[in-house]
Amino acid sequence: MNNAALRRQIADFLGFTVPQQSVPFVVHSAEMEQGYSRSFITYTGDEGDAIAAYLLLPEGSGPFSAVVAHHQHNGERHLGKSEVCGLVGDPLQAFGPKLAQRGIAVLAPDSICFEDRRKNVRGVEVNSADTMQHFNELCYRLLRGDTLMRKVLDDSARAVSLLQQHPAIDASRIGMIGHSYGGNTVLFHAALDERIHFACSSGAACSYAHKIAHGYGIEMAEVIPDFATRFDIVDLVTCFAPRPALIVSAKDDWASADAEQIVAQVRAAGAGDQLDHLHFTGNHPLTQARFDAIATWVLRCSIE
Repeated sequence: MNNAALRRQIADFLGFTVPQQSVPFVVHSAEMEQGYSRSFITYTGDEGDAIAAYLLLPEGSGPFSAVVAHHQHNGERHLGKSEVCGLVGDPLQAFGPKLAQRGIAVLAPDSICFEDRRKNVRGVEVNSADTMQHFNELCYRLLRGDTLMRKVLDDSARAVSLLQQHPAIDASRIGMIGHSYGGNTVLFHAALDERIHFACSSGAACSYAHKIAHGYGIEMAEVIPDFATRFDIVDLVTCFAPRPALIVSAKDDWASADAEQIVAQVRAAGAGDQLDHLHFTGNHPLTQARFDAIATWVLRCSIE
C-alpha cells in the first residue's frame, strides 16, 4: 500500500479532515522579549471552545518559517503553553524562546484539559480536578462515538491553518515538534496532514503492541477503539514520508522503548529516506543534549 492510500485509511478511521475554514485569532496581550515578541492569543475549536496559545514572532518582517510546538504531559495539566515558552516548568521544554530567537516563529497552544483549557481553573495553578476532567473528556467522546484523539488532531490542525494564514509566516515552511504527550500528537497529526513540512517526535515512538505486551500505560488520547487491530505507530511514521522527520528516543525510556525497531521497519519498507533517528542514553525526560539536538535539527529543516 502506498503512503497516500495508508494516510487516507488512517484519517478516515480517525474521522480526521483538514479544516477548510480560516482560523481568525484574537490577541489579548503582547510582550517584547529578547529577539522576539510573545502574544497571548485565542482561536476557536470545532466545538466552539476557546483554544489558548502563545504566538512567538522573531524580530523582523518575515516571512518566517514556523513550528507548532506541542507541550508535554508529565502529570502536570496545569502546565501547557507556558512551559514551552519558558515561563514556568522545565527549561528543557522551552523550545519557544530557543527557536524564536533564531528566526523561527512558534505557535504553542494548550491542549484540551491543560493550563487555560481546564474547566475549573485557568493559568498555571495546580487543581485536584484536572485528572478527572481529562478522563471525562475521553469518556464522553467515546460514549457518543467520537474519540479524544480526533479532537486533539482537529485542534492541532487549526494551529497549522492559523500559521498558514498569518502574513508573517512562510506557509511552505511549517513544521511541528513535541515531546512525550506532544510527541504523540506529532506522530498522529504529521502523519495525516501534508501541510506539515517537517516533524520531530521525541519520547513518544513506542508501538501499541510493545506497550500492551509490557504493561505500559496508554495516554488518554491514544485510547482509540479498534485502532491497534488495524494500525500501529510504524504506520504513522511511514506516512511521514517523503517529508523530513526526526524520531528521538532513549535507551531507558519506556515511552520510546521500541523506536529503533519502528525506524528499522520504516526504512526496510523504503519510506525512510528522510527519516532521522537520534537514540540517547538516559530515560524519559529531555536532557540538554536532546534539547540542543532537536533545536539544531529544526533549524536545519526550516531553511531547507
